[in-house]
Amino acid sequence: MLIEFSVGNFLSFKSKATLSMVATPIKEHSDANIFSTDRFNLLKGAVIYGANASGKSNIVRAMSTMRRLVLLSFEQSSADELDIVPFLLNTETEAKPSFFEAVFVIGGIRYRYGFEVDNHGVHAEWLFEALKNTEKALFLREGEGIEVMKGFTEGKNLEERTRNNALFLAVADQFNGKIAQKVMKWFNNFISISGLSHEGYKAVTFDMLNNKDTRSTLFDFYRKLDLGFDELRISKNEFDPKELPSGLPDVMVKQLLTDLEGSFRIDIKTIHTKYNENNQPVDPVEFDMRGQESSGTNKLFNISGPIFDVLNDGGLLVVDELDASLHPLMTLAITKLFNSNEFNRNNAQLIFATHDTNLLCYGDYRRDQIYFVEKDRYGASSIYSLVEYKEDGKTVRKDRSFEKDYIEGRYGAIPFIGNFSNIAVEWQER
Repeated sequence: MLIEFSVGNFLSFKSKATLSMVATPIKEHSDANIFSTDRFNLLKGAVIYGANASGKSNIVRAMSTMRRLVLLSFEQSSADELDIVPFLLNTETEAKPSFFEAVFVIGGIRYRYGFEVDNHGVHAEWLFEALKNTEKALFLREGEGIEVMKGFTEGKNLEERTRNNALFLAVADQFNGKIAQKVMKWFNNFISISGLSHEGYKAVTFDMLNNKDTRSTLFDFYRKLDLGFDELRISKNEFDPKELPSGLPDVMVKQLLTDLEGSFRIDIKTIHTKYNENNQPVDPVEFDMRGQESSGTNKLFNISGPIFDVLNDGGLLVVDELDASLHPLMTLAITKLFNSNEFNRNNAQLIFATHDTNLLCYGDYRRDQIYFVEKDRYGASSIYSLVEYKEDGKTVRKDRSFEKDYIEGRYGAIPFIGNFSNIAVEWQER
């Protein structure tokens, strides 16, 4: 369970920015939108708004970058770069490392793990744990030095085995450290997906539909959304070399055959009903999902697997552009799965960036679940929640029309596009 995530000097975030999942004392939607741990009341989700190029996608990218570095660190060679881009619009930050930190709960224990990295290596790394209110360090890394504390004996004698561009946590995990394995498992249950490029996630959906324990849950979800088909037929087929485009150079064909050896493709067919002239059903008709169904239906199918996988495991799902290609009611249906005691029994969390302002009205989000990202005149992004926003020194009331106020620019984080009426007049005068 995520408590908070922080990032600094990464992409458009110059200074440290924090997204907190700790519920504030406000009362709205407390029955379904929050859950309690031993010491915290945590939010089941957060929605992030902002203008194009404001940096809202960058907060999602920062989270997915931290996950990538943690899970893939040990697999890299000593020559691999880390694909880290600092804040480049200031001479003070362009040559400094980026900062990533997550605070989370595993089995009633709070952990705080983070690191500072640039494109070439790790500059600092730390892991703390807190059983009650007292936090203690498990290991501290600064430059080339790593100090392992008594509570992290699994890290002893691994200091010299850690490359400059590898995380010490990942090394301890490879040597079966119990605490390291728990933390790595938490990051493995932290799923980051794109709402724009979602084709690669359908394998997860395929696996869940092939599992008798999860198949009915997905089909019930599809039926409730009324996607227009009666059933699905899914097959997993080995790659056929005859499917390669004709006219490719022999060298390229040979390389492709080597790369694709043993690979497979997932074919998905939707079954529709054909009717006669009297509108009576006659025959089932098979459509190809990718070629004959809408982009929204394809997206919903592809991401439904990761969504229910996280709901089942009680993990964390982070999505950029969740609403892309989806009807607002479909986006609403997905978000309500997480803010629900019926479907979210394991306290999974959903954090997503969107432009769908309908959720501000119909999403039943608390003020501390609504975040805005705004960029200043120097190109630096900042993030703040609606409950933090003050008008004349006062907190925004819960009975305000959040959607209307946001569109009117009351909370910031919107594009400045001038007066459209003037634009229309100028166009007509040409």
